[in-house]
Amino acid sequence: MVNAWCGVQDVIDTTGVTVTDQQLAQAQKAVEVFSNRIFPDGERMRARDLYWLGQAVAYQAAWLAGQFGLETRLDATQIQQDQVSTTLSGDGLVLAPMAARALRRVSWMRSRTVHIRSAVEGAGSWLGDPLADASDDQQPWTPYLGGA
Repeated sequence: MVNAWCGVQDVIDTTGVTVTDQQLAQAQKAVEVFSNRIFPDGERMRARDLYWLGQAVAYQAAWLAGQFGLETRLDATQIQQDQVSTTLSGDGLVLAPMAARALRRVSWMRSRTVHIRSAVEGAGSWLGDPLADASDDQQPWTPYLGGA
């Protein structure tokens, strides 16, 4: 049995392609490289992320079954032969298209935006230095009761 985010039967159910344990293991390792996560970390991941990682492994394994010389390919983005040329994405020769699509759905692989609220949106009442004398009227007054 291969330690992977999906099994051989999952590959068949997802893609209709029968793969070997070796192809599944290779697919798992490829997805680990592209996802920046390793298999035993599954207990720290959300179920949704584990689902998409399993889909990525299944598609990668099915794609691997039809590839030859994968580990010895050159890193190329454009190939031309016999007056026919093709342009590939950066990982087009090593990552299955559907696996790449599944990986984009994993939470840490999606793009994120961070919105920082401005003072107009209510980030706070301080528009300047809170320790400056000019901001004294913006601070609540409380009497000093003594102490250390």
